[in-house]
Amino acid sequence: MAKDTYQTLQAQIRKLQEKAESVRQKQRQPVIASILRSMQEFSITLDELKAAQAKGVAPRKRVGGAAKTSAAKPAKQVAPKYRHPETGETWTGRGKPPRWLVAAEAVGATRDQFLIAQ
Repeated sequence: MAKDTYQTLQAQIRKLQEKAESVRQKQRQPVIASILRSMQEFSITLDELKAAQAKGVAPRKRVGGAAKTSAAKPAKQVAPKYRHPETGETWTGRGKPPRWLVAAEAVGATRDQFLIAQ
């Protein structure tokens, strides 16, 4: 790559970065105003905010979607409802049916034939 082309690209990158920072600053102003309104509405002081931040009470960062909790409940184990008589493979009846069941139904079998007796 020629030196002048490289320098031109660097100048364009710098201009775009400056423009992005300018846009970000403009986006921050309404957020700051909203925070100040909330602080006034609930009589929150800067000292209270600093204390909350020190305790770790500050809200978690959310990245795309709902916030995840660190203590997620483990999925419940569901008892199988259907069993293949030859292979012993099982299916709970939830989600997409397994291939063996779809194939059996295609040749005329019914799901009731594969039910596990309780």
